[in-house]
Amino acid sequence: MICMMGLSGIPWANILWQGNEAEWASCSIGVFICLQCSGVHRTPTIGKVKSVRLDNWEHDLIEFMKAHGNLRAKEKYEAFVPPFYYKPRVRDCMILKEEWIKAKYERREFEFKRDYPTGDKEGYLWKRGRDNRQFLKRRFVYSESERLLKYYTNNPTVPKGTIPIRSLNAMFQGDKIGHAHGLEITYVQDRQTRNLFVYHEDGKEIVAWFNLLRAARFNYLRGAFPGTPEAELIPKITRNYSKAGYMEKTGPTHKEPFKKRWFNLDAEQRKLLYYKKPLDAFEQGGVFIGSKEQGYAVSEGLPRGIRKSKWDTGFVIKTPWREFVFTCENTNDQKEWLEILREIISRPMTEEDCKEEALFQRRQSQ
Repeated sequence: MICMMGLSGIPWANILWQGNEAEWASCSIGVFICLQCSGVHRTPTIGKVKSVRLDNWEHDLIEFMKAHGNLRAKEKYEAFVPPFYYKPRVRDCMILKEEWIKAKYERREFEFKRDYPTGDKEGYLWKRGRDNRQFLKRRFVYSESERLLKYYTNNPTVPKGTIPIRSLNAMFQGDKIGHAHGLEITYVQDRQTRNLFVYHEDGKEIVAWFNLLRAARFNYLRGAFPGTPEAELIPKITRNYSKAGYMEKTGPTHKEPFKKRWFNLDAEQRKLLYYKKPLDAFEQGGVFIGSKEQGYAVSEGLPRGIRKSKWDTGFVIKTPWREFVFTCENTNDQKEWLEILREIISRPMTEEDCKEEALFQRRQSQ
């Protein structure tokens, strides 16, 4: 992974990256990298790494760095990255960064145009049981013609679960799942969000599954929204939660006892869903976050006369149907929730959002 951060106090490095910061460099490839990524680069198959500030740099190596650099490396090693292939960001988990570096510099997958595997795939993943909560090895099969991801238990011909690509989302959740290669797959089943938690011992394999699902989603979106620019489809392929964590909530009359719940906020889908525990298979309920034009609002603080909660910091989400009251563990948490919720409410709703709002409200009233 190339970290475009620059160097102060190093004249030759400032020639390449003025005003930035980076502490390490690959003197085999000619790029500046961060400390975290330097460990992946420092292998016989990728190259040699040196500290910009602590190591001695020979004249020929300095000239090599000047002749190459991050921009030129990107032009070469990222020349043909498929549009669906996930490029890790700073806050992403290490396995995504590690496999991105290996794909670029070790396997050189994107240096030349090639047919990237986007069709059927079959393999085994460790899946967390919905009831027994144990991870068991399950066979997963993706069918491009059906646009379905299926998994099997005892019966090899009848799937235990069938996941439509249309509503599928996937994100790495290593800390939450308890495995560095943990992947959370969500989809809509009977108008309810279903969560699957899986992992694979091999990092390359779990990242391959992740990008295969992204390819499937990309193909679906191109068919569902013909004529939409590629740049607008890519953010919709998969997404991480905008925020997740514990809060306490009360009931519709605001006199019910506060209960601690785990919340996932999906800004793209405008949904705030809550669970008893982070690894629950199904949501307990949720709130659709519409726009201010439709009568949605969020306010800081708690209503007067509200029943006492363990936490005294919170906010209220106002919808056309009712007000939802939440409390947060501290003010920093409260500010983070408020900032994201206000951003969602400020966005006008699309036609798809309006349809989803109607479906969501219908299910909540049942």
